[in-house]
Amino acid sequence: MSTSVDPGGTRAGRREWIGLAMLALPSILLSLDVTLLHLAVPHLGAALAPSSTEMLWIIDIYAFMIAGFLVTAGTLGDRIGRRRLLLSGGFAFGVASVLAAYANSPEMLIAARALLGVAGATLMPSTLALISNMFQDAKQRGTAIGIWAASFSVGIALGPVVGGLMLEVFWWGSVFLLAVPVMVLLLVTGPVLLPEYKDENAGRIDLASVVLSLLAILPVVYGVKEIAKHGPQAGSVVAIVVGVVFGHVFSRRQLRLDDPMLDLSLFRSRAFSVALGVMLFAAVAMGGIYLFVTQYLQMVADLSPLRAGLWLLPAAGLLITSSMLAPIAARRIRPGNVTAIGLILSAIGYVVLTQADPGDHGLAYVLVGFGFIYTGIGPVMGLSVSLIVGSAPPEKAGAASALQQTSSDFGLAVGIAALGSLGTAIYRNDVAGNLPADTPAAVAEASRDTLARALDATADLPGSTADGIITPAREAFASGLNGVALVGAVLLTAMTVLALTMLRHVPPTGAAARKGPADGSPAEATAPAAGQEAPAAAL
Repeated sequence: MSTSVDPGGTRAGRREWIGLAMLALPSILLSLDVTLLHLAVPHLGAALAPSSTEMLWIIDIYAFMIAGFLVTAGTLGDRIGRRRLLLSGGFAFGVASVLAAYANSPEMLIAARALLGVAGATLMPSTLALISNMFQDAKQRGTAIGIWAASFSVGIALGPVVGGLMLEVFWWGSVFLLAVPVMVLLLVTGPVLLPEYKDENAGRIDLASVVLSLLAILPVVYGVKEIAKHGPQAGSVVAIVVGVVFGHVFSRRQLRLDDPMLDLSLFRSRAFSVALGVMLFAAVAMGGIYLFVTQYLQMVADLSPLRAGLWLLPAAGLLITSSMLAPIAARRIRPGNVTAIGLILSAIGYVVLTQADPGDHGLAYVLVGFGFIYTGIGPVMGLSVSLIVGSAPPEKAGAASALQQTSSDFGLAVGIAALGSLGTAIYRNDVAGNLPADTPAAVAEASRDTLARALDATADLPGSTADGIITPAREAFASGLNGVALVGAVLLTAMTVLALTMLRHVPPTGAAARKGPADGSPAEATAPAAGQEAPAAAL
């Protein structure tokens, strides 16, 4: 059965574009949720008095559940209907948000956050898969996916601003209630604006595959996050190895099933595999640098969370703009070339960040560098997503969307763990030999750990004494930022070469609409332009 779609297919109308706005809202909300919780941690810590272990679970359980259930949710949507899954997940997300907002114990908040994660896993692949159904025209689909991709950055950028304002006026639980009106609006408008789609020929979901996917993903995510917090330890390494082993068993099972939970034949498409790889490594670089940039703004530049969020808004605006322009450019320029241009711009941003220091011009370097990174990452995200989803047949769009999101989330986690560890190692090495000789032992120990602990430890010291400790600590932190940025520049440069060489066969969307495939070779020549469907044999 051929599943390719005419790239000049039925054009979407007003209903579809309004529906896209509804689909963007959950994406904004999910990215908001991460930022809002980190802002609320001091407030909920005072209210619920969780132990250190409970606090870690409050923060991490949401990401664990999303990562674990993404693939299952994407495949489930292909079987029971993507709109049905989206609306069911939206209802569950709203209920869990209320439970979290009014949690009166750490255990209740952990349970509510776990439910939020499972519900969140149903939202992301459903929204992207529905876009592939609503926008049949390749050009319009590219624009729609660009808007969808930009919505995540909108949430990240608005998080400190909205969260800071709400926490100044209301209690910590209010940040969770932002989800309720959004989900009510989705539940009311979804049945009217969003089409239903499911694979009528799909069999029952294989429960053994569901269990194996969880056993593969969760230990790896746990191990990576533990390495980010405590460095490589036996437990975290064992967890990753266990996850890899179960991942192998999961893959072998999928190859034997007539109707697999995850169709591994998707990876036969060069466009799909390369775009997924570009998304993964771009997310690795972004995960590492975002962590250091946000800390630099608050702990080196001494900005409040609200002011830091405001300073990041211009970069978010550039990301939204580039995300919108990339699909237009891809109509005349090969998507691989547009992606490469974005990667080069981001690499320039990382190079600029290698020059940041705690001095008077350090903030300018950080803001300019981050602006370049965000400008370049817009085309990378939008076109990579479009290639990933467009390379899948319509009945597998949910599974492809889930793989894209899993790759992105896993890349962010690896970036935070690997590059975060690198930056921390540089910090500790630099600060160790530069503290004043008369630094109190307890303060010296704290300062050698992290900049955050150094600031806390010196809060009660006299001004001149504190400055003598904080200055080298901030310089060491800037050195860590420089090192992470250098690795990011190398990664993005390598991805530029990959995009230019391995995606050169993908024609511009405009050319694809006018002429069809570039040549007659069966598999790779028919690889889709951004947003175009591909045969079933196909970040």
